[in-house]
Amino acid sequence: MTSGNEAKNTHSTHDWRLAPMLGGWLSTALLMSLTATANDHVVIATASTSGVYHVTGRAICHLMDTACEPRPSPGSFANLEAIRKGEVPIALAQSDLQYYAVEGIEGFADAGPDESLRALFSVHSEPFTVVVRRDAGIADINDLRGRAVNIGNPGSGQRGTMQRLMDAKGWSLSDFSPLNELPADQQSLELCHGRIEAMVYTVGHPNSSIEQAIRLCSATLIDVTGPEIDTLISESPYYTSASIPEGLYGDNVPGVKTFGVRATVVASENTDPDLVYRVVAAVFDNFDDFQSLHPAFSVLTPEQMIHEGLSAPLHEGALRYYMERGWAEEEESLEEETSEQEEG
Repeated sequence: MTSGNEAKNTHSTHDWRLAPMLGGWLSTALLMSLTATANDHVVIATASTSGVYHVTGRAICHLMDTACEPRPSPGSFANLEAIRKGEVPIALAQSDLQYYAVEGIEGFADAGPDESLRALFSVHSEPFTVVVRRDAGIADINDLRGRAVNIGNPGSGQRGTMQRLMDAKGWSLSDFSPLNELPADQQSLELCHGRIEAMVYTVGHPNSSIEQAIRLCSATLIDVTGPEIDTLISESPYYTSASIPEGLYGDNVPGVKTFGVRATVVASENTDPDLVYRVVAAVFDNFDDFQSLHPAFSVLTPEQMIHEGLSAPLHEGALRYYMERGWAEEEESLEEETSEQEEG
């Protein structure tokens, strides 16, 4: 498999936060319909502007040859609902929530299985990260009970992952005092002000919000390990063991062990196949460029991205591109789709 050396342009350097100069023309883009033509704007629902989801949306848009808007949102759950309702054509979502939406379980139980959900590719690994104030005396995950913890806003991926951890530990919302449900872009400031003692974040690394909390508020990271976590990983096809290396956020921040998911890019089967094809081609035709836009992308390979973390069948526009590159065969994809429908 080629790595995208045929990219039309390879820039020598990039700011991994994608400098605000890119935002000017991106912010002028308008919402497209699902039956978009090649001249229409592309909208990608992301999450908080402080997270790597939004950077990912901006990176994809940066590589597109048409106007493209990375649109902030409450997070993965809200994005998957928006895809189901036809409110946006393309979105990012955690691999666990993608699985829930396909199966119609957890937060999607009332809506039922989303048989129209389709996958384009997965992106970076997202460790479940717990950031704590050093003066709070929180040494491990069990110390969170009875503390002021931000578990994430409803509709966010971090809230969904935190709920699974709580279920595994036998915890309820009343175990935190006080309970906070702040969006990701507000939690580091609240940690600095001492209004919360810990915050959780399912996110790619390095992350600017976590970096800010550590640099300005004497915060640190803690392990998320234990027998309950081991069971959670073994029983869930979308979770894997994960780690954050020592020194990533400074010499005095230890490496930690945790678990995590993958970020994925999804669409509805009703999303225009030509649009999906162009989005996929923009990433993989310019793969070296894409990898340079954030450190979390630098370790990715096309093989990983078209296989790992994907519960929904491939979108026909994505499949067309992968078949052209020799990365997928139509018969295999149809077998996978039939198998998943039977299991559902």
